Amino acid sequence: MDLIYGIHAVEEALKSRGRAFEYVAIARDRKDAKLQKIIDACREAGISVRFENREQLNRMAKTATHQGVVAVAAQKKYIDLDDVLSQRRAQHAFVLVLDGVEDPHNLGALLRTADAAGADGVVIPERRAVGVNATVVKSSAGAAEHVPVAKVTNIARTIEELKEKNIWVVGLDERGEKFYDEIDYKMDCAIVLGAEGHGLHDLVRKKCDFLVKIPMQGAVPSLNVSVAGAVVMYEVQRQRRKK
Repeated sequence: MDLIYGIHAVEEALKSRGRAFEYVAIARDRKDAKLQKIIDACREAGISVRFENREQLNRMAKTATHQGVVAVAAQKKYIDLDDVLSQRRAQHAFVLVLDGVEDPHNLGALLRTADAAGADGVVIPERRAVGVNATVVKSSAGAAEHVPVAKVTNIARTIEELKEKNIWVVGLDERGEKFYDEIDYKMDCAIVLGAEGHGLHDLVRKKCDFLVKIPMQGAVPSLNVSVAGAVVMYEVQRQRRKK
């Protein structure tokens, strides 16, 4: 079972109906409209509600930032790459591929932006990367419950599969020959982001059709991966909105 904590995260998990819930624990000392909305949603869905003291919620969530609500639910369902590609949200495919993101806050932020920018789904590796855990769901403000996520054994091989399906692969790398906004994203494409600190793996970088970079005018040479991902994802969205 997984834990989901935080008002927005639990609310979105209930709304998405993507998981089975064992029960939802509510802080006994907190009574307000936001928590009452969650209680009402649980009762409507036939989900058990338990009222606990804050110390118990702290132990369950392993943090005090749960905002008075912790849900015990089935694990996040990962899907296949083909399933991600079949759930196209617009004329052109738009997939985010993460080459080893390890910080749950970064993954949560990227899932939140992917949902907002209209991505069809996100691809993550099975090893040496964070999965969709409670911290990720909380950091995504619940968007993790709506974004399809595929887990694959090998990112480089997955890129080859995408290319075989006529999807252009754009890697974000500080050694890129073009700036991120010099590519025409009005095509079926996948954006590939590397891990914190060391970026794309060499084999992954070599398999990308394009390597792009974000211009940096300051003393720091790079952006946080979640910020860099947001910059590029919204460029994709901007170009596709432009008539």
